[in-house]
Amino acid sequence: MVDAALVPWLLDTDPALRWQVERDLLGEPPEVWRATRARIATEGFGARLLAEQDPDGQWAGGAYFPADFDFQGPEAAEGAGQPWTATTWTLNTLREWGLDPAPLRARRTAELLAENSRWEYENLPYWGGEVDCCINGFTLANGVWLGADVRGIADWLVEHRLPDGGWNCEWIEGSTRSSFHSTLNTLKGLLAYDAATGGTAATRAARHSGEEYLLGRGLIRRLSTGEPVADWVNHYAYPFRWVFSVLHAAEYLRQAAELDGREPDPRLADAIALIRAARRPDGTWLQERRHPGRVWFDIDVPVGEPSPWLTLHATRVLDWWDGRDTTAA
Repeated sequence: MVDAALVPWLLDTDPALRWQVERDLLGEPPEVWRATRARIATEGFGARLLAEQDPDGQWAGGAYFPADFDFQGPEAAEGAGQPWTATTWTLNTLREWGLDPAPLRARRTAELLAENSRWEYENLPYWGGEVDCCINGFTLANGVWLGADVRGIADWLVEHRLPDGGWNCEWIEGSTRSSFHSTLNTLKGLLAYDAATGGTAATRAARHSGEEYLLGRGLIRRLSTGEPVADWVNHYAYPFRWVFSVLHAAEYLRQAAELDGREPDPRLADAIALIRAARRPDGTWLQERRHPGRVWFDIDVPVGEPSPWLTLHATRVLDWWDGRDTTAA
C-alpha cells in the first residue's frame, strides 16, 4: 500500500505515470484514470514522443537504431549502451505507458512501417521480425497493439524456444542455454499477443514454459548451483529497457497472473524480499542506475534520487504479492 504522504508526489507527474497511480494504487473509478490516460496523446511525455515521428512512420529514421548510427563509431563502443530513440524503442515506450493506439493508427503507422522500415540486420521487413528473440518479442507486442499481422513472429518465437524452456538471443551464435534477459523480453511479447488475441495453445504453452524457466530459478539464481546469477538482478532502473531485474520480472509475472487468473507463485518469495528490502524508510525506491545511450529526453530522475516510476512499479508488485490468498492449497 502506498504511503499517504507520497500520494501528492506520485500524482504530480506525467499523465503516463499518473493514470497508473490512480488506477492501481489509489483505486480511483475508471472515469478518473481513463481521463488521465487520454491525456498521454496530447501533453507531456507522450505528446513529445508522438511529435518526433517521421513522415515515413519511423522514429529517428531507423527500425532499431537511428539512421545516423555509426556501427564503427564511439557510440557503438563497449559500455556506450545503445540509442533508445529509434522506432522499436519509441513504440515500446508509448505502448507500455498505456497510450491509446488510435493516434498512431490514424497516421497509418503500421502500414507506413510495412512500407518503409527495414531491420538493420539483413534488411528484413519490419513486421516480419528479425533473428533476435528480444527484438521479435518487442515487435510482436507492438504489432498487435497497432493492428499489424504479426502471427508469423508469434510462431517464430514458439519455434525458437530452447530445451530448458526459455530463450536466448545468442541462439544464432549457437547458444543452447536460455538467458534471463532474453526470456523476459520474449515473454512480454507473448503475453501481449495472448492478451490481445487470446493466443493459441502453442503460444500459451511457450509462455508458461518460459515463466517456469524464471520461476524455477526464483528470478535470482542459477538452477545448477543455486548461486545468484549476477548482481544485476537486484539493480533497479527506469525505463527498464531490455535489462532483467527482479522488479522488471515480477511486474511481468503480475500481469501474466492477472491475465491467467492465477495467484502469485510462492517461488517468488525471495525475489519479493529483495524488492521490499530496497524500499527506503520514506516508502520510495531509488533510481540506482541509468542504461546508457541516446534518448529523446529524460523520463525519470537522476541516479540516487527517489523514482516515482520505480515506486509505482514496486508498490504495485508488493500490493499484488501481499494480497495473495495464503490459505489456498
